[in-house]
Amino acid sequence: MHPITRIAAVCIGAALSRSALCAQATPAAARTPRAGLDVPSWAFPLPAPAPAAALDSVTLLHVPRSSQAFTAVQVRNQFAIPDWHPDTHPAMPPIVAHGRKPTVIACGFCHLPNGVGRPENATLAGLPAAYIVQQVADIKSRARQSAWEGPFRPMELMRAIADSSTDADIAAAARYFSRIRPHQRARVVEARDIPRPIPALGLYFPAESGSVEPLGQRLIEMPVEPERHEMRDAEVEYVAYVPPGSIARGRALAITVTRTAPKPCASCHGPQLRGVGLVPPIAGRSPSYILRQLLAFKTGRRAAPASAPMRDVAATLSLDDMIAAAAYAGSRKP
Repeated sequence: MHPITRIAAVCIGAALSRSALCAQATPAAARTPRAGLDVPSWAFPLPAPAPAAALDSVTLLHVPRSSQAFTAVQVRNQFAIPDWHPDTHPAMPPIVAHGRKPTVIACGFCHLPNGVGRPENATLAGLPAAYIVQQVADIKSRARQSAWEGPFRPMELMRAIADSSTDADIAAAARYFSRIRPHQRARVVEARDIPRPIPALGLYFPAESGSVEPLGQRLIEMPVEPERHEMRDAEVEYVAYVPPGSIARGRALAITVTRTAPKPCASCHGPQLRGVGLVPPIAGRSPSYILRQLLAFKTGRRAAPASAPMRDVAATLSLDDMIAAAAYAGSRKP
């Protein structure tokens, strides 16, 4: 059996119980959106519970275009992160590579050594350092929360890290990630039918059976190779499926000034959506992540003073608008 297949069998099984980071099951009652607000549960996937799988501490694993080798145990080490592509980024500061036991796991474990992140957490590469610092402060103060009020492990984990991080920790990580150029990892594909999505941690895996289902009015993002996602390979590709016409609709929202939408995305994020000053770049970032942030603005769960302009914009957007805006931004080159 190929090494990647071996770790897929272990890691994907473990992901369904721990979702790559001890994710907990989500009771149905807890997944009810706030009354009167359109917060779709499909935008906040968590896996079904399953027995924890033992991890192999002997077999060396590999990913394409990397000379590095790690065991499954090393891949899951939150305090000595696997770095498959060390030539793609500067030397990591200790907080990024190792974190600080027992509560501050390495920043690079979730956001990856080069800061490109994964759909369930932010791309930090290329964000202004001051913006990163402020977002962590907002998470710590609870001015920035998830639109979904039920369990959602990625935000729960980030809150715990923010609560225990020092100012020096955050500043070092922010400086590091801000100096790295981001790159696009998701293809945005307009489709009516998609591979049947299986909930994982903050994203979906395609069903192994190869079955399909209608997409409907959803945005579903999944890795092309789930096993490489589970091995935290920063070069794995994702596909974000969106309804037909979403990209064109999103482009209109991004660049067109209208009476009902006087502030298109480009007016703040720049003509190429690559950011202006402390306004963050959004081009080429995970579409499902962007959608969750738009939902947080619309529900008022991102409540920091600096979020006020985005709350005003999001208040005018329907769910279909938000899907379209996320699709268009995600389709652009960063």
